Amino acid sequence: MAVTRLLTEFGMGSSLRRLDYTEAAKRAVKDALWHNSINLAELYGKDKTEMQITVEVGVQDPSAIDADQIAAIFPYGQITVVPRKGGLDVPRWDGGTPTVIANVAISVALDLEEK
Repeated sequence: MAVTRLLTEFGMGSSLRRLDYTEAAKRAVKDALWHNSINLAELYGKDKTEMQITVEVGVQDPSAIDADQIAAIFPYGQITVVPRKGGLDVPRWDGGTPTVIANVAISVALDLEEK
């Protein structure tokens, strides 16, 4: 075996009034992470720093995502943030700044190749 994806977690976050795609994405990451306590690396005899974590972020304006802020949430692992077109901008009835909804998929992989 080589690098193998072992799990994927999903989350949703929002920015109600500031049109802040990064903040909505950070909340989505926390939503996905804070519901789980998985000792995945240890199960395979690996160090947590070896985890290859891919964070796919879906928002209406992917260019507005600050990937460094998203990656900083994770205390360990090799983090890759991939902004994508997705999520939802919900118009306000009064014409104000729309509510931003971000979706994330967090995938964790390990190199399981025998050495």
